[in-house]
Amino acid sequence: MAEDTPGYAAALAELDSILQELEGSDVDVDHLADRVARASDLITLCRNKISTAQLRIEQVTADLDASPDPRSD
Repeated sequence: MAEDTPGYAAALAELDSILQELEGSDVDVDHLADRVARASDLITLCRNKISTAQLRIEQVTADLDASPDPRSD
């Protein structure tokens, strides 16, 4: 993972911060497009991390299902 790429929890926290900023009454319109673009990047990052985790979980559970049950001996 690159140093400037946040982890899932950090990305989610930053998204929450952006959301609170955008919901505020004093949104800086000049800054708005940048914040929305950053939020979009963070959403993509979170979705990718969830997809990667899901694939890993499916692989682990498939490996568990494929391995012989030691209790069946």
